[in-house]
Amino acid sequence: MGRYRKQLFENFQDENFNPDARYELAYKRVKRIKGFYVHALVYVLVNGYSIISGYNHTSHADAAFFEWENLSVAFFWGIGLLAHGMSVFGRDIFFGHRWEERKIQEFMDKDKSQKWE
Repeated sequence: MGRYRKQLFENFQDENFNPDARYELAYKRVKRIKGFYVHALVYVLVNGYSIISGYNHTSHADAAFFEWENLSVAFFWGIGLLAHGMSVFGRDIFFGHRWEERKIQEFMDKDKSQKWE
């Protein structure tokens, strides 16, 4: 978790933190999540229509449907959607704060078990 986000999270849990500021942080977070879900819905609808339309306009035995030109928009837009999701939900999905703490503890235990002579 980034230092700035960690500080915001700690302040968010602090009882003395201004309730209006807590509401504002929560509101902004909800708006960002909602924006991602709208983006994901538009992605599914537009690319679903495009792929189904392309499939219906080619013969089913024809391999032209699976050519790069027909699927490239969905691929690159998918990369953009993934980046949007990472910006909303953060990098903590794979290497979160708990993972860092576990690795630090693991290295500390390993160093402690090694004898220095």
